Amino acid sequence: MREGLSFCLSLPLDYPGGNVLNPRRHPPVLRPTTRGKRPNMNYRLALDDPDLTDVVSDDLTILHLQYSTQWDSLAHVGSLFDADGDGIPEPVYYNGFRAGEHVIGPEDLADAGGTGRLEAKSTSQARALGVENMAEKCVQGRGVMIDLHAHVGRERAVIGYTELARILERDRVEVEVGDMVLLHTGFDEVLLEMGKAPDAEIVRNSCAALDGRDPRLLDWITSSGLAALIADNYAVEAFPPARLAGRGPALPLHEHCLFKLGVNLGELWYLSPLARWLRERKRYRFLLTAPPLRLPGAVGSPATPVATA
Repeated sequence: MREGLSFCLSLPLDYPGGNVLNPRRHPPVLRPTTRGKRPNMNYRLALDDPDLTDVVSDDLTILHLQYSTQWDSLAHVGSLFDADGDGIPEPVYYNGFRAGEHVIGPEDLADAGGTGRLEAKSTSQARALGVENMAEKCVQGRGVMIDLHAHVGRERAVIGYTELARILERDRVEVEVGDMVLLHTGFDEVLLEMGKAPDAEIVRNSCAALDGRDPRLLDWITSSGLAALIADNYAVEAFPPARLAGRGPALPLHEHCLFKLGVNLGELWYLSPLARWLRERKRYRFLLTAPPLRLPGAVGSPATPVATA
């Protein structure tokens, strides 16, 4: 920190709007709580006691936790892996935690999704690897900005190790062990410009994303020792990825980071103003404070990260 300036790195949580990016995720819903037989919004306490002058508003939200600016916990993506050595792969997560034992969820579709019943009970839980572990550790440290947008603009570009290494060298960016690495692609401002009505064609064909199928890139993530990988785009890596020959993950970078390394991923962050400010000053490092919600058992969480430069 040099100048003590703060940057909010979260999109408004009702962006991107609609569900073009992911049909299973929907914008947040705000509703008032109830007070007796009335909505508890602009509620005049004089209705209960004529001598009271208070006007009260109190609300709730129905929130898809990975709709907008978010963290992926290590329970977000696992893999089929032969953890028992018996030749039969089973669904496991980072450090061998088991689906159905440590990460649990219902079998009945009626117990999944938004039910519309506010009194409905929880039916899933990450008993291990939940996002609350990130909140308890506070998630604060040195952020390192890699400005992909400055080199490829808004053109769709799938960035492998060779291109990434060239950008790091040109911008004199050094990633050290424990750094939280942020990738600026400009996708955040593309979304904002569409005003919560994203166009599927524009979304699919805009801005840079990492090539999760590039083994040299995955090796670099491992050897760099970075602690978190964050982007302003939808999935950090290009999705859908290049076609796979044979069996393997649909999201290879997610599998590599969340399942193999224990590296959390951040997606749909608001990075453009900070990236421009840093570039104008030929800087790339700053203090990043970015805890998720301390919501026990959740596999992802909204965040309101703050950069202090």
